[in-house]
Amino acid sequence: MNGDQFPRARSSSAEQGVEHEDFYNDIIMMIDDEPLMLGILEVYLVQAGYRNFIALEDSTRAVELIKQEKPDCVFLDIHMPEVNGFEVLEALRADPETRQLSVIILTSDTDPSTKLKALEMGVTDFLEKPVDSSELVLRLRNALIAKAYRDQLTYYDGLTRLPNRALFQQRLEAGVTSAQRSGSGLALMVVSIDRFQNVNDSLGPMAGDAVLVQIAQRLGEVTREAGYDQRKGQEGTARCLGRLGGDEFAISLPGLVSEEQIAEIASQITDVMKKPFVVDGEEVVLTASLGIARFPDDSIEASQLLKHAGAAKEAAKKDGRNTLQYYTSEFTDQANERRSLEADLHKALESRQLRLHYQPQLDAGTNRVTGMEALVRWRHPKRGLVQPDQFIPLAEENDLIIAIDRWVIEEACRQTRAWHLVGYDGLQVSVNVSARQFSQPDLASQIAEACSRAELPPSSLTVELTESLVMGDLDKTSSLLHELKDIGVTISVDDFGTGYSSLAYLKRFPIDELKIDRSFVSGVPENHEDSAIVSAIVAMARSLGLDIVAEGVETSEQLQFLKQLDCDRLQGLLLAAPLRDAEFFSFLAKNWNQLD
Repeated sequence: MNGDQFPRARSSSAEQGVEHEDFYNDIIMMIDDEPLMLGILEVYLVQAGYRNFIALEDSTRAVELIKQEKPDCVFLDIHMPEVNGFEVLEALRADPETRQLSVIILTSDTDPSTKLKALEMGVTDFLEKPVDSSELVLRLRNALIAKAYRDQLTYYDGLTRLPNRALFQQRLEAGVTSAQRSGSGLALMVVSIDRFQNVNDSLGPMAGDAVLVQIAQRLGEVTREAGYDQRKGQEGTARCLGRLGGDEFAISLPGLVSEEQIAEIASQITDVMKKPFVVDGEEVVLTASLGIARFPDDSIEASQLLKHAGAAKEAAKKDGRNTLQYYTSEFTDQANERRSLEADLHKALESRQLRLHYQPQLDAGTNRVTGMEALVRWRHPKRGLVQPDQFIPLAEENDLIIAIDRWVIEEACRQTRAWHLVGYDGLQVSVNVSARQFSQPDLASQIAEACSRAELPPSSLTVELTESLVMGDLDKTSSLLHELKDIGVTISVDDFGTGYSSLAYLKRFPIDELKIDRSFVSGVPENHEDSAIVSAIVAMARSLGLDIVAEGVETSEQLQFLKQLDCDRLQGLLLAAPLRDAEFFSFLAKNWNQLD
């Protein structure tokens, strides 16, 4: 195994057929109480090109030496004094660490029951004494080919062919052991692709897989250029690049401890990520967040280093993404808090801790309430009110956001219908749809069923989609939006002005409303650029027959400016904060018929 302790990838074995020389450096152990037989085996193997041998006469040391040296294949005699071959084989198969080890039995015993017993104990193959050199080489080669396939399935990621989490952690442990012996340092880098889920949501999982393969290739180029060739590596650290799972990769960098060296490699990773990834003619632009932990400064244990690098990566994402963070102890506290919050969030839906608050939308001309935006809030039994910016990103990283979105739609429809029944039948409710929810093929039918169950006319429901979400896969988006339009809901583009702001998609898609992002509203009327942008958005919407909602209204000057532009509806803290259902009902009663 090229001298390291763990399985090595052989692409030829998995894809092109194994060449005999691929195994010349594998470690072959021979256990036999006859020195002559050991000598004959070694001569035959040397003639065949093999180089690494361990010969053992004392079978009492067999299991101990196998666990220490980790050979690729063992030739094992059956009839030996003190500890026979069956006893050695039984001990090997009882230990998870050696259960899959390739073992070829050497025997002069022709009794069928001997072979049957060995087969029942999981022997790989048999060789009868006296040994024929051609048969020896052939059976060894077959055993090593089978091991290569098994290792590929067990230790390597099926998509990228990189070491998987289990093997990478084993190699990291060996790297840490080597660094301890030599007194050198080691840096561990975890690389997470920012917003990779958007690729799967917009282009599909097959395109996402193709991008991951390209990312693995580019990261491999960086490690080779940095002197960490995957085929050579350093002691215990060959294939220093691995895929931890999903969109996360890890790089072990033995000998690196200085921030200058680490920053240089991080810069190379950032550079290779800048070039667009191309899948089926579509360009995908991505960034990466990087977390670093160092041996021995941050930990002397491989598992802790991996944990700490992951915590630093999460901090990099929280810090704005596309950046590098070094581990500090506070990241562990944050990571523990994050895990605790995520566990609690799983329980929140089941125990009905989520609530909807409603922020009124007022007609700009009359100050009359025309509708409201439904906003999810989490009332934790111990933490109190958990802010959306704390739990929504957590939910978006897994399938929880889909369940939350569905609940929001159901509850908003139910409550709006209740208000209709007491006289406010013109009330319109807006709900936000996440990227994960929008990617669901049955979104339109889900919404239609929610409206039906609540007996709410679909025309009373507005579905808000962010501009970046709308601009994903244009054909898929167009199809989904037309399905939504067909059931009768209103379609609104939220955060308008922060993304593409393309006239082309406004004309192509069945959009009813634009919602001007609060970042522009906050600057009017003092900021000339923000005022010009808001004025242009309103004019464009008017020319296309679209309604305009301005959110984030917080000052009387903003209110007057937006009224003068003839916006349709206004929303913001100046008018009303998000209110609980009872509070909203009181606000509604006071403002339903108001005329200013």
